[in-house]
Amino acid sequence: MDKMFEQLDGLVDRYDELQELMSDPEVINDTNRYRDLIKEEASMRDVVAKYKQYKQVQDDIKESEEVLRESKDSDLEELAKEDLSELGNKKEKLEHDITMLMLPKDPNDDKNIIMEIRGAAGGDEASLFAGDLLSMYEKYAEKQGWKTEIIDSNPTEVGGFKEVVLMITGDSVFSKLKYENGAHRVQRVPKTESAGRVHTSTATVGVMPEYDQVDIDIDPKDIRTDVYRSSGAGGQHINKTSSAVRMTHLPTGIVVTMQDQRSQQQNRAKAMQILRARVYDYYETQNQNEYDEKRKSAVGTGDRSERIRTYNYPQNRVTDHRIGLTLNKLDKIMNGDLDEIIEALILSDQTKKLEELNA
Repeated sequence: MDKMFEQLDGLVDRYDELQELMSDPEVINDTNRYRDLIKEEASMRDVVAKYKQYKQVQDDIKESEEVLRESKDSDLEELAKEDLSELGNKKEKLEHDITMLMLPKDPNDDKNIIMEIRGAAGGDEASLFAGDLLSMYEKYAEKQGWKTEIIDSNPTEVGGFKEVVLMITGDSVFSKLKYENGAHRVQRVPKTESAGRVHTSTATVGVMPEYDQVDIDIDPKDIRTDVYRSSGAGGQHINKTSSAVRMTHLPTGIVVTMQDQRSQQQNRAKAMQILRARVYDYYETQNQNEYDEKRKSAVGTGDRSERIRTYNYPQNRVTDHRIGLTLNKLDKIMNGDLDEIIEALILSDQTKKLEELNA
């Protein structure tokens, strides 16, 4: 704890320095530098505010202890004891809050994401469930004030999706939706089931941070790009124009196809966004697997094929298997009310990091 407070003193000094720099006209006129300083200031604002509160509480405790030592007035002593009790609780809570804020952060937490949802085991029912998950995430994103855009899709005749790819942009999207990686299982009676039997199907969700050229440098020589005519509805434009794009990253064998956009240029841009995310995710997953061999990760094992959550429609129940959380409000969750699950996952992650920090 003492070591952490030494770091905090240095953090406060840096924060004060940033405040001065951000009011310097020369810095303000340097757009890139000013933007970087704003980002740095925002990243430490909460912890600095909490630490200043903590130091004030420490000063108040010293004053109350001094009253107890020196006062001969019983009423003043009683008030000082009450203050000390209240201040002790405040101090304890602030210590906890500060510790949580000082935990190592995922450098990708503030990034937008590319989410891929695929129907897995269960045929048509799996594709329908993939569509239900898409709707759930779109509604959750709307509640968060985020923007969603479907950038690629492979719909099925029954109204679901074999695969759908969407981009979600907004404030710290990855920090909340990174926990959705994995296999999602649904238990319900399919619309096509005349006997009313409950079936089990699965869909997989992949969540990747959106990276730009600065984050990951892919050598153009490592990418093979093929263009071809789009398939599906669209009339003469689709039949006559080679607007669809297939990109292959040769070192990893990762392939991205894109035909949903209006032009080849747009398809190239979207394909490159997805390819960049998948390639980076590929290498990060390799690193994660190496780490997991030594120690289990904070939430789950990191294996994307793992069943992370079950959605039981007959009992209106959702269970997240990684943290043993069961909620009997599946209807609300499918309507985008994911906060309780995600907050519990974040808390579990933070608790694990705290244990590792103190180990």
